[in-house]
Amino acid sequence: MASLEKRSPLQLIAPYVRVFDGPLMLIVILIMTVGTITLYSAGIDFPGRIEDHLRNITLSLLVMWIAALVPPQLLMRFAVPLYVGGVVLLLAVAQFGLIRNGARRWIDIGVVIQPSEIMKIAMPMMLAWFFQKREESTRWREFVIAGVLLMVPVALIMRQPDLGTALLVLGAGFYVVFFAGLSWKVIAAGIVAVLASLPIAWSMLHDYQRGRVLTLIDPTTDPLGKGFHIIQSTIAIGSGGLTGKGWLNGTQAHLEFIPERTTDFIFAVYSEEFGLIGNVVLLILYLLLVGRGMVIAAQAPTLFTRLLAGALAMIFFTYAFVNMGMVSGILPVVGVPLPFFSYGGTAFVTLGLGVGILMSIQRHRKLMQS
Repeated sequence: MASLEKRSPLQLIAPYVRVFDGPLMLIVILIMTVGTITLYSAGIDFPGRIEDHLRNITLSLLVMWIAALVPPQLLMRFAVPLYVGGVVLLLAVAQFGLIRNGARRWIDIGVVIQPSEIMKIAMPMMLAWFFQKREESTRWREFVIAGVLLMVPVALIMRQPDLGTALLVLGAGFYVVFFAGLSWKVIAAGIVAVLASLPIAWSMLHDYQRGRVLTLIDPTTDPLGKGFHIIQSTIAIGSGGLTGKGWLNGTQAHLEFIPERTTDFIFAVYSEEFGLIGNVVLLILYLLLVGRGMVIAAQAPTLFTRLLAGALAMIFFTYAFVNMGMVSGILPVVGVPLPFFSYGGTAFVTLGLGVGILMSIQRHRKLMQS
């Protein structure tokens, strides 16, 4: 007891803080800080929005800390149950899910959840586990099985319909398959097959999804309807110029021309107020986030941890690329938030879990070396 009394408060909390990876934590905190500053401006007309955002950040950090404590070996044990449970819940959504705004994406199991969010983490964990178990004999058959494991939840999510989440889950799984050694010839053949099947895929899209693609090509065909989002967001980005209009001075946001300005289109608010220089800074932060994740992947001791870390790092890239491309008018509007930036509790928790897993991989690698 005497030895404990002599220790300073900093020494007492140090073991709990060391679970965080310093460089990764610094990058995430910087992105969260910039996002909070932008959200304060974007959500100034939404009472309680900034308080809710700070609560989401706190919850994300808590999830991050807990995940960082979990050994990668335990994550492997959870991979199959989490994937199977996620698929079962997606099947349950298809039969008994709640319908909101024309989409069946949620299910009430005592609490209302969106099972597709689970697959953003469960999918790369499952495929990383799959290739770890077949590390000594990875042949074309293993890639076919992996493709089936990937497409089952993707198809169920697209059926809801939720194209944005389906693309994120597809990307998360594809990164694992790619890092596992998928041949470039197969990738090229897949691209050709996708291009050839576009007419069929077009006929299978819902009307609103086809509308988004047509609006992307020419938003002026419906400037007050489907094209309104893209037109107003690109006006905001362009009006920011080099240095921006200044914090709290964005006219497009505060005159309510930018829809969903605290969530999917918050990047337009940021661009208007902080300009091209601010955008470059934010892009550098996201590149550092992805880069740090790839470094952790390269240093990971097992195939499971290398594949999982690499896929998680690229998920952050996908989130940022799709959101910025969507807001800039070069990609269709699919409802993907800007990571650690946009308002939203579910995305914050999912992304925090991903960062926590990266920290766990890095932390336990160091423990194995010491």
